[in-house]
Amino acid sequence: MNDNAQKNAAAGKPRRNYQLMSDEIIASLNGTTPTMLLHCCCAPCSTYVLEYLSRYFRITAYAFNPNIYPEEEFYKRRSEQERLISQMEFENPVGFIGEEYESELFYQAVRGLEHTGERGARCYECYKLRLARTAQTARRLGFDYFTTTLSISPLKNADWLNEIGASLEGDGLKYFYSDFKKRSGFKRSTELCRQYCIYRQNYCGCVFSAKEAEERQQKKAAETQNGQ
Repeated sequence: MNDNAQKNAAAGKPRRNYQLMSDEIIASLNGTTPTMLLHCCCAPCSTYVLEYLSRYFRITAYAFNPNIYPEEEFYKRRSEQERLISQMEFENPVGFIGEEYESELFYQAVRGLEHTGERGARCYECYKLRLARTAQTARRLGFDYFTTTLSISPLKNADWLNEIGASLEGDGLKYFYSDFKKRSGFKRSTELCRQYCIYRQNYCGCVFSAKEAEERQQKKAAETQNGQ
């Protein structure tokens, strides 16, 4: 866990209201429509976030996810992301940038943390890797804002994501604070997935989360069998 996150938890500090912070950023736009590079982890998580943010920003969806395993899964998710963008209707046009498969970057970032478990230090380093590349790309291409869809998942730590994102803004680039699962955002994402027949995976993406998901399924199957 990040040192600051540990200290805040130990001190019992209240969590920040990131949805309120989102509202304040949107209100500050005063009717303008800035550009945003939106890191998209997958199509399911992108559905509601794109619907919501495209009202206020000119978005380019950015698929940089070197954590995805295996390679075929990476390209399947990237292709599904492109399909979603081509079929959804937005208030402002949405573009797309898809990076190629760079799994070695992920394995370098989490070396020594392979077995820390989902929502642990391994995930924190994965967040840092993807958000840092997003900020770097946004700055190079001259975007006004950047953020990530990751906070829509109930399994992702919004405090960590926003802390990392805030540390990366500067030089004219702003970070958009978020907790997209709020105000029924996650529920809306599942509705949109059904509407557009979006492929949904049963694990976060990396080989470690895939193994953990498989172990959970095997345990559940065994418990069901023993209960019969």
